[in-house]
Amino acid sequence: MKVGVVLNPIAGGGRLKRHWPEVAASLKKHFGDFELRETQAEGDAERLALDLAASGFDLVIAAGGDGTASEVADGLLQASMESGRTTELGLLPCGTGIDFARGLGLPREVDAMLKRIAGAKARKVDAGRICYIDDHGALASRHFINIASLGLSGATDRAVNADKRKGKVSAKALFFWRTVVEFVRYRFQDVRITVDDGAPVEARMALVAVANGKFFGGGMMIAPDAELDDGQFDIVILRAAGKLKLIWDLRLLYGGRHRNHPAITILRGKKVVVEPLGDVEKNGALVDIDGESPGRIPATFEILSGALTLRC
Repeated sequence: MKVGVVLNPIAGGGRLKRHWPEVAASLKKHFGDFELRETQAEGDAERLALDLAASGFDLVIAAGGDGTASEVADGLLQASMESGRTTELGLLPCGTGIDFARGLGLPREVDAMLKRIAGAKARKVDAGRICYIDDHGALASRHFINIASLGLSGATDRAVNADKRKGKVSAKALFFWRTVVEFVRYRFQDVRITVDDGAPVEARMALVAVANGKFFGGGMMIAPDAELDDGQFDIVILRAAGKLKLIWDLRLLYGGRHRNHPAITILRGKKVVVEPLGDVEKNGALVDIDGESPGRIPATFEILSGALTLRC
């Protein structure tokens, strides 16, 4: 097996990079020779993964957080569409957000994780594709593997990624604190949500999550019934309500105990279109794509059933 590793050297405060000799020894033990590529800027993981896949690598391991894993998956999916050849994705989770790995129940210890990847049977899982408006006003698109969302989550992503404590404190504590702070500042936005060919749902919302996986936001189980291989999204709509009560009720998300909350609607479908109602500037909610916020709505989300091959 030809193995490549895409490493984000600053993920988790640089933890993997600091312990790279031990990580490399474990990789050598379980896989033999491998090729290492390091990211230097946002978007590098996508480009590096695409290059590795095009060069005939059989397995690419994303070493970093959710953002790194998502970019690597995006590159592998692009390569697969271009060539028809499958390159498997492995995960070595380390970062501020490791929600995708959390949903898979992966071990945190490096050698145990690499041993698991080496002995695992590859399986097909779904991926998502989102089209949105980027920060320059242009139409953009990319793949995602876990959850894409809009509203409060987009604002929280930007706050977390700009926080100097990122990588120095626990992800759960940082995400929860920044979520509460951004929620206090947040102005509810009016959107129209259309799922498949169903009747549009208009809502003044705090958050809409289009979920392939279960967790986001540093451990919030936003979509407790989501499955990676069922061919559809779980769409969670958190409607506007009293802010103090909603802040208190955020705790329910960590245990997935919000299914019957009066402010929450959960739908399922393969395609989701979310548009701002009325004033586009006022209601053009920020999007979140696997922990990064590169733009805003209007946005279209589509499921790609069985598009990604995961080894973990």
